[in-house]
Amino acid sequence: MSNRIDGVVLLDKPMGMSSQGAVTAVKRAFNADKAGHTGTLDPMATGLLPICLGEATKYSQDLLEADKTYVAQVKFGSRTDTGDAEGLTIEELPLPNFENADAIQKALDALLPKFTGAIAQVPPMYSALKRDGKPLYEYARAGVELERTPREISIHKIRWTNIQWPEATLEVTCSKGTYIRVLAEDLGNALGCGAHLVGLRRTEVGHLTLEQSFTLDSIQKGLLDSSSYILPVDALLQTLPHLTVDEQQAKRLEMGQRVPLNLPSIEALVRIYRATAAPHNFIGTADWRSGVLHPKRLISQAS
Repeated sequence: MSNRIDGVVLLDKPMGMSSQGAVTAVKRAFNADKAGHTGTLDPMATGLLPICLGEATKYSQDLLEADKTYVAQVKFGSRTDTGDAEGLTIEELPLPNFENADAIQKALDALLPKFTGAIAQVPPMYSALKRDGKPLYEYARAGVELERTPREISIHKIRWTNIQWPEATLEVTCSKGTYIRVLAEDLGNALGCGAHLVGLRRTEVGHLTLEQSFTLDSIQKGLLDSSSYILPVDALLQTLPHLTVDEQQAKRLEMGQRVPLNLPSIEALVRIYRATAAPHNFIGTADWRSGVLHPKRLISQAS
């Protein structure tokens, strides 16, 4: 029989495993009754995959909206049908001639300004985006290329961290919906020699970092006490302002009722705690407007 476990596991996803496969493995390791992730990583990619257990799944959308940071390995001189090393090579192109390492660095640095800030990006055919109820990758596998509308994304930070020509390592902090595979392809096109992604590691999701994560092997072998792997539900929401309410106010919120507060309103989404000792004092989130708390997502209290 599965157990109710509420919290967040920060997994260092291994290469070759799908995000859903990682969720299933973590769910099984803890014998949890409910689990979900906060945004997929391609099987080829490794790194930070926050996995929500139990009541934490209610807040997974908040991390889907969060900025993310990646370390990407880009190989110049060839293109693949998927934009990464898992695809078939569709074109080999001659590399530019550079006199020395400084010339390579300058050429690559010169690409970055046009890929910084708000930019338009065309989603790849090999993606889970849907058209007429069918994911684009199904069309791609059938050899069908559909026109896609460019989407605005934001690249907050981008820099080369290592260059071993014709490969180079890129660190990128970006908005949701950014495809690093497409970014690699676009960088290659801008340099005139094509490129594709040969490695990808996610290091940050919102305020959560890879340094806080655990490997699947460690979790499955139970190298630590199970509670050591699980952060509390509100770990997903630490960037939100917080408020503490008394027991009567807490009960009203839990019944879905609005609660006026004699405090200056900040007009924001806030996390709410009852005035009791942790760890069971987190109630959920509420919209704080005009001095009134409007309950939004509340956790179910364990029976």
